[in-house]
Amino acid sequence: MKYNVNYKLYLVTDRGILAGRDLLKSIEEAIAGGAALIQLREKDVSTLEFLNIALEVKTLTDKYSIPLIINDRLDIAIAADAAGLHIGQDDMPLKTARKLLGKDKIIGVSTSNVKEAMEAERAGADYVGVGAMFATNTKKDTKSVTLVELQKIKKSINIPVVAIGGINKSNIKSVFKAGADGAAVISAILGEEDIKSACLSLLE
Repeated sequence: MKYNVNYKLYLVTDRGILAGRDLLKSIEEAIAGGAALIQLREKDVSTLEFLNIALEVKTLTDKYSIPLIINDRLDIAIAADAAGLHIGQDDMPLKTARKLLGKDKIIGVSTSNVKEAMEAERAGADYVGVGAMFATNTKKDTKSVTLVELQKIKKSINIPVVAIGGINKSNIKSVFKAGADGAAVISAILGEEDIKSACLSLLE
């Protein structure tokens, strides 16, 4: 399946924030509200469980022709035939991931400065994630990135830039003002009672 990638509202999953609510139903509500890219992030499950979840989510995202990106796990991305993979600075090198995943898949790389972003573009990344922009409880080991740095990154590369980290209704405008092509959101979507409305108001 060839995807037309829209980075504007990028949902990153976290079942911990859902507090027992159904993951598939929540993703579907987010899609109904305008989330156009889904990253499946599972930190505390077995490989088999991660794969089973990925296959279920892939069926759902395919139904809406929305790309599914797998966080960190190249093996799961390949086994589930996901649209792509998102890797951090300490994960498998992008060139190796690209060789194994193929040229048609989307690969995103987490970056926190101009040097990392330029290296990611040179190595063949399709987009970069930039953060953490604001304080976040979802990921503890993040470097913080200023809006000025985000602006510099945007000006120094030609691939899409997705801001991530603590993005919510009160600050989302500032990351787009700084030049971001998209915002990756976790808590401000999945932590809300009405997920569809949360997405709609973020997009507004």
